[in-house]
Amino acid sequence: MENLWLVSFLSAVIVAATPILYASVGEILSERAGVMNLGLEGVMLLGAVSGYIVVVRTQSLLYAALAVILVGLLIGLLFALLTVTLQANQTVCGLSVTIFGTGLSGFMGKLASSNATPEFFQKIAIPGLSRIPYIGPIVFRQDLLVYSLYVLVALAYFLIYRTRPGMKLRAVGENPNAADYVGINIYRLRYLYVCLGCILTAVGGAYISLAYSPMWIDGMTAGRGWIAIALVVFSGWNPLFAAAGALLFGGIDVLGLRFQAMGVSIPSHFISMLPYISTVLVLIVSTGSFGNKRSRTPKALGTPYDRECR
Repeated sequence: MENLWLVSFLSAVIVAATPILYASVGEILSERAGVMNLGLEGVMLLGAVSGYIVVVRTQSLLYAALAVILVGLLIGLLFALLTVTLQANQTVCGLSVTIFGTGLSGFMGKLASSNATPEFFQKIAIPGLSRIPYIGPIVFRQDLLVYSLYVLVALAYFLIYRTRPGMKLRAVGENPNAADYVGINIYRLRYLYVCLGCILTAVGGAYISLAYSPMWIDGMTAGRGWIAIALVVFSGWNPLFAAAGALLFGGIDVLGLRFQAMGVSIPSHFISMLPYISTVLVLIVSTGSFGNKRSRTPKALGTPYDRECR
């Protein structure tokens, strides 16, 4: 019985961590290119509501996924236009995206004709691997978006630290003047990674409405976008560390729900606060001045690049 509880718990932790990790990996790529997007919460909400509406209207998860990717791309293009081309303040633009996405998603959600998602991503057991004791039921009995995330995290790490395009990405975020001097197109790369980051963030939001909780509720991301931003800092802009942090946050979230299910006499409001309390503690630990800790923040993060001012 204890083993079954542990397997069930760890499997649920992976599911709870998935939307946060999608957004975190997307933001890591964007910030590595020097563009900070504080609008993850709004992008996730728009991804969640667009996926929900399309699957309700078409009964097709494929069309829903394409719609989510398109929404993320459009938001990314708009954000890149404001911050990269027009060199607007990235913090203000990010907060504006959050406000805009929260309001628009609530309005769009009211236009849908159903409260339940007719089609959603269901768990698929991978033959052979799913039979591995303990590990199989936890890791290899998940849905398609979770499996895609396994690959995404590995690819993102390999891209950043083991490839020439990754070296260019890090150069753009650390010293765009030097990168431009050697012929790297700063604007093109920043557009690319901002758009890719928004697409992944939108997919993370859609995961909530199409897999984690197959329905639409206004504001259903519940601050996961902000947790993802904190996780980027905590991870040191490293996708593997972000995965570990997402599992930590997912575990805290699931543990609170399990306590409630077991009838533990802990106020539900306090349990709901646990992920956000842990977020604050993580930010204090990861950004506080303890000893001679070296900052791993990309040096050009949040700074618009103007070629004429080199």
